Amino acid sequence: MSFHQSLEDITEDQLSLASIHYMRSHYQEAIDIYQRVLLQNREYLALNVYVALCYYKLDYYDVSQQVLAVYLQNFPHSTVALNLNACNHFRLFNGKAAEAELKNLMNISSSFFEFAKELIQHNLVVFRGGEGALQAFPAMIDVIPEARLNLVIYHLRQDEVQEAYNLIKDLDLSMPQEYILKAVVNAVLGQDTASGDHLKMAQQLFQAVGSSPSECDTIPGRQCLASYFFLLRQFDDVLLYLNSIKKYFPNDDVFNYNYGQAKAAIGNYTEAEEAFLLIQNDSIKNDYVYQSWLVRSYIMNGKAQLAWEHYLKMETSAESFSLLQLIANDCYKMGQFYYAAKAFSVLERLDPTPEYWEGKRGACVGVFQLILAGRESSERLKEVLRLLRDTGSPEVEYLKRIMKKWAKDKRISL
Repeated sequence: MSFHQSLEDITEDQLSLASIHYMRSHYQEAIDIYQRVLLQNREYLALNVYVALCYYKLDYYDVSQQVLAVYLQNFPHSTVALNLNACNHFRLFNGKAAEAELKNLMNISSSFFEFAKELIQHNLVVFRGGEGALQAFPAMIDVIPEARLNLVIYHLRQDEVQEAYNLIKDLDLSMPQEYILKAVVNAVLGQDTASGDHLKMAQQLFQAVGSSPSECDTIPGRQCLASYFFLLRQFDDVLLYLNSIKKYFPNDDVFNYNYGQAKAAIGNYTEAEEAFLLIQNDSIKNDYVYQSWLVRSYIMNGKAQLAWEHYLKMETSAESFSLLQLIANDCYKMGQFYYAAKAFSVLERLDPTPEYWEGKRGACVGVFQLILAGRESSERLKEVLRLLRDTGSPEVEYLKRIMKKWAKDKRISL
């Protein structure tokens, strides 16, 4: 800061100040300085790379590409520029497009820049979705700062949460990405182990990023505040932030998963169902939390048949039993008694307790009442009587007698 006081309006001092801004994540301030110097010195072409890197850090990848192109036209073999170009392609398109751009760098780097070997190897692992991470990243942790963070991400994706936590727990945080990643690791570990301390740490880190002046209006910043309120179960606030960035995630499965859960939590099951059905990722779709929210949304939207069909596709397990309980109780609560009766009947067969018999009895009577009111087909009565036959309770004969007498009076064949 003492040197800061003596800065003069000369190129060297201003470029030093811009570098400090960059290192402190004040990218727009750095851009302003670089562009001012460029206006006065058009021949300083390398400054275009610095401007492009700042725009990359601000997530303006298309703008970064435009600025970078000015430099690459003059210096097509620049290691730094070609690497940044590949990274922009990764963000704008996909890993294959990025790897194709990196081939130019791979062809020249071995004969020009020794340091680029680690850089290329590191970025190739990222572009290939983590393939070879355990072979490449550990040796680079003290060479390339992002290697540690990407190794943490790799462990998270492999559900190796403790390994991820061990890598990041003692890291001195300085960049927003480091705060965010440590928050995510603590959130996952806290939920997996029911640890209030880890969840509290995650909340604090998410809030620190989302509330900071440099990040509050960025997409990651708003995601952080959404995550902060999600952990607090304040879902109206979650949706306030998710809605502000929704247009940037039209086909993002994780976004749609969180958005659907938040919508369901405030009782907007129509939009929750829409969000859940957009998800394509099999690991999410096979998760019990996803399945239970989707089934509940079906029932709350009057689509109990879809909920029942979803259950029938599941293999027998503790999760399928829990889903059956959810269907039985939610269908009963929503007056969709036919599927409540079917669900309670299966539960009673699996676990013959009075509770499930009472649920089935009430649901069967509910179906009968709907038939009397003309809101259910009389054809359902055959199924109700079949379900009642599976129970040995003395009440069964009484119920069956009343239902059969009504059917006989109405000349309905059973």
